[in-house]
Amino acid sequence: MSGNFAMPHPTIHLIERRVSANQFDASHRLTDTEIGELVRLATRAPTAYNLQNWRFIAARTQNAKTRLRQLAYGQAKVSEAAVTFIICGQTPDHTTLADRLRPFVEAGHMPQDMASVWQENVGVQYAEPRAARDEAIRSAALGAATLMYAAEAMNLASGLMGGFDADAVAREFGLARNETPVMLLAVGRAAPGNWPQKPRRPLSEVLQIS
Repeated sequence: MSGNFAMPHPTIHLIERRVSANQFDASHRLTDTEIGELVRLATRAPTAYNLQNWRFIAARTQNAKTRLRQLAYGQAKVSEAAVTFIICGQTPDHTTLADRLRPFVEAGHMPQDMASVWQENVGVQYAEPRAARDEAIRSAALGAATLMYAAEAMNLASGLMGGFDADAVAREFGLARNETPVMLLAVGRAAPGNWPQKPRRPLSEVLQIS
């Protein structure tokens, strides 16, 4: 092996070893600080125009996890993991962008007129409801993936879930009208019995180099 692949970065090992966990140690707990660090790292994921249009609800108490499990078709990992995150995408709101870009502008990285153009572009680009919803889902998915690998880096297991009643979750956990629960992510200490990473399709089937 040559070039940049001679000494793989530790991140590559994280990607190659990650599994989708279904079995969690129900006795394991995470502190507020640990949960906060997971989400802090998740928010380093990219978003269009730096909108940061996401929110992370951490169901950690037994009551919250039990309520959420009922809305996730009884999936045990929702309540057995130390925490299950409801990862919400928010439809882009151009009025929020000035505050989110201000520190970048004040630091001299971006001209103010460019920030103003970005704000106008958001208002136009996401005026159509489908475009706005698509962007909310994209942002939440990127945040979820980053949170998943942050957990792996902290020696925690994770399991993504798309099987839940989104409307019921939105009602039960008080989501705003502009928020969509995109996926759930259980995080905690793995228990015995998880499968290894499942086989992946060959590059010949998924890669086209033009």
